Amino acid sequence: MTRAPQKRRLETRAKLLDVAATIVREQGYSGLRVEEVVARAGVAKGTLFSHFGDKDGLLAVLIGADVMRLLDEMETRAAPADADELAARLAPHIDYVAQDRVIFDLLLRYSGATTTPPDEVVTASFLRQVALLSDWIRPLQAAGKIRRDQPPELLAEGIQAFANHVLGLWFCREHDTVPPPAQALAPYLQAWLQPAP
Repeated sequence: MTRAPQKRRLETRAKLLDVAATIVREQGYSGLRVEEVVARAGVAKGTLFSHFGDKDGLLAVLIGADVMRLLDEMETRAAPADADELAARLAPHIDYVAQDRVIFDLLLRYSGATTTPPDEVVTASFLRQVALLSDWIRPLQAAGKIRRDQPPELLAEGIQAFANHVLGLWFCREHDTVPPPAQALAPYLQAWLQPAP
């Protein structure tokens, strides 16, 4: 049986997440402000900080949950038939990250790739994506549709690196001078996965 203080703490955490998700729907991730979250939730700033550490910790929970939902959807679909279809299957994830620089920055920062301590869910999402890509790559390799000279996990990590590359370019340049990231990813994947002659 859950003790009353634990139950209240869980309810408060859920309320903070619900309020933050509502603000994100209204204003985007960049529009999320701690002051607005605590005012709408009717709690003190210290309460939010005790649950999430800081605003980025709150964002990591929201974004990590969104990425996991995207991966859930990707896993329900059959394996792609070729490299182009593989790139197309990644489009919803790429489009999600490309919608707001805050998402891209936070995912990279909390993935374990920087000196920031990793977030468990964000790190798990990166590892889960590599596992999913590896599962998609194996039958394509067996059918001779993509290169076979490297293990699926290495090819999957390369796909992830190219995805981060095109997203980085998207946020570093004017949006009208580069193709959208999902479209920009396809040529990299074609070159990376092309079978040896």
